[in-house]
Amino acid sequence: MKKYFASFCLTSLLLFSVSFTYSQSKTNEIQVTMDLVNINNDRVAVSVTPPKIKTEETTFFMPKIIPGTYSEDNYGRYLDNFKAFDAKGKELPVAKMDENSWVIKNAKKLAKVTYLVNDTFDTETGTEFGQGDIFSPAGTNIEEGVNFVINNHAFVGYFKDLKELPYRLNITKPENLYGATAMDNLDKSTTKDVFVASRYAELVDNPILYTKSQFKTFMVDDMEIILSVYSPNNRYSEADFKEAMETMMKAQKRFLGPIDNTKRYAILLYLADFEKEDARGFGALEHNTSTVVVMPEAMPIEELSKSMVDVVSHEFFHIVTPLSVHSKEIHYFDFNTPKMSQHLWMYEGITEYFANLFQVNQDLISDTEFFERMAAKVQNAKRFDEKMPFTKMSSEILSKQYKDSYLNVYEKGALIAMCLDIQIRESSKGKRGILDLMQKLSKEYGSTKPFEDAELFDKIVALTYPEVRTFLDTYVAGPAPLPYQNYFEKMGVTQTKIQVPGNVFLKGQSPYITVNPSTKEIIIIPGIELNTFMKDLGLQGGDIILAIDDVNYDLDNIYDMITKSMSWKENDPVQFKIKRGDKESVLKGVVKIPYDEMDGFQATDASKKELMEAWLRG
Repeated sequence: MKKYFASFCLTSLLLFSVSFTYSQSKTNEIQVTMDLVNINNDRVAVSVTPPKIKTEETTFFMPKIIPGTYSEDNYGRYLDNFKAFDAKGKELPVAKMDENSWVIKNAKKLAKVTYLVNDTFDTETGTEFGQGDIFSPAGTNIEEGVNFVINNHAFVGYFKDLKELPYRLNITKPENLYGATAMDNLDKSTTKDVFVASRYAELVDNPILYTKSQFKTFMVDDMEIILSVYSPNNRYSEADFKEAMETMMKAQKRFLGPIDNTKRYAILLYLADFEKEDARGFGALEHNTSTVVVMPEAMPIEELSKSMVDVVSHEFFHIVTPLSVHSKEIHYFDFNTPKMSQHLWMYEGITEYFANLFQVNQDLISDTEFFERMAAKVQNAKRFDEKMPFTKMSSEILSKQYKDSYLNVYEKGALIAMCLDIQIRESSKGKRGILDLMQKLSKEYGSTKPFEDAELFDKIVALTYPEVRTFLDTYVAGPAPLPYQNYFEKMGVTQTKIQVPGNVFLKGQSPYITVNPSTKEIIIIPGIELNTFMKDLGLQGGDIILAIDDVNYDLDNIYDMITKSMSWKENDPVQFKIKRGDKESVLKGVVKIPYDEMDGFQATDASKKELMEAWLRG
């Protein structure tokens, strides 16, 4: 976090002086003002005005945890100068109870609370890839006059027992910045935006991205897509991603069919400059009608577009679950003392599975690539405890024992969904699958009707087959490892060894290179068995990589080097400048993509081809 001065600047003093003249909200809603013009030392001024409080004291909270991250992030620690005032501007007594809560005395006189919000991207400086305090897509950026990443859970809090009241968000903004969001803007003047949410959960479910470039909109059937891109060095714009996003969204809507009735969806892409003080946690955070994506600006457009398809498609499929199908723990989420649901296997697992299945279903990827992706998930899932009951892990995900298993929801969670899909296909002789199940569950519940956590399995079995009960009890609630190979064989797919293209600097998760922290030099690890590309080029362990194709590299831009290599094609000319001992030299050659051998799957049983086709394209 950047240093700040204890005293207020003159503009902030004026801002707070004027705001004291406001009284309590005359309507039964929470009024929020956010000033993106008068930035106070990299902090945004926020005020929150409640209806008249009827108790002697009340508590104001900032979220400790938000849906989708399942980590204790404690957003209250990013607030400074928290104060409470009556209608005449007199300060009321406030006691800070912990990082995320403030008790306000004489609350019957309370007119408003004010505070300053620091951004979270600043805290990621110097961290390893993706290891910032806050996962970047769940964080915030404050760059005066240039860019604001507004995840509302980090800017706006709530009063005790008032989370279900409507919120009105009033944002004063620079004239040259445009705010992209899935919410309706009720004041489309050049210097003010106004948004209304039915309750606190809806407000924090709608992020806003402010950039100098006007966001783009386009229609996919009857759905409006909002696309906004922040590229700090103007390397990319919305036009670079529109075609890929449009193709993806059309395919997703065809895949989902009647289950999808989303009318507006916002894709908010923040591209980070890895050479500067910027975001480090790459990925996305889902919201019901939008997603915030953070990716490195240095990635080549081909790789970036491919990653965007994988990441955004996952987030978009959350409109199925948890938007349309979710438990009471999700619907009435407690942002400070949450009770977690048992069903992360569904919220994240089915979503991740759909993000891959729809691509083969809609011919965006081949059967072989789909099998490779699932095989990779099998390998990744083996890094976790295969006997851990998934429902128990889900309900206790915040505990020390289980929190490190969260990433397995994208691996084993997706494989649970795949095997359940196969079981339903087998039981129905190919006529039905997991998409049919989710369509029925969406019709049964929908966005406003949550289910009881303990009753979901009974409902699923009632909508499917008795064999599904055995599957759920054994492999989701029980400790038995999933026999992936057995389920693949039901579809005529068997295990084999496959060759998958790798990266010239990485073998799986193991790098061929390291860095000397004192000199920042990139070094090929001494004594390591090099890949064919490095051998053919003449590289040796201990060589220092100074430049590639006349671009100098060291610790400061090593990520650029790795991402650039992802776009290399077989037999492309390449030139390395190295230092070996005290001598510098240039090595010239052509790119030879290394291949890694791994366990995979392929279709081998022609007698089950019809069933496999129903699974992949039904």
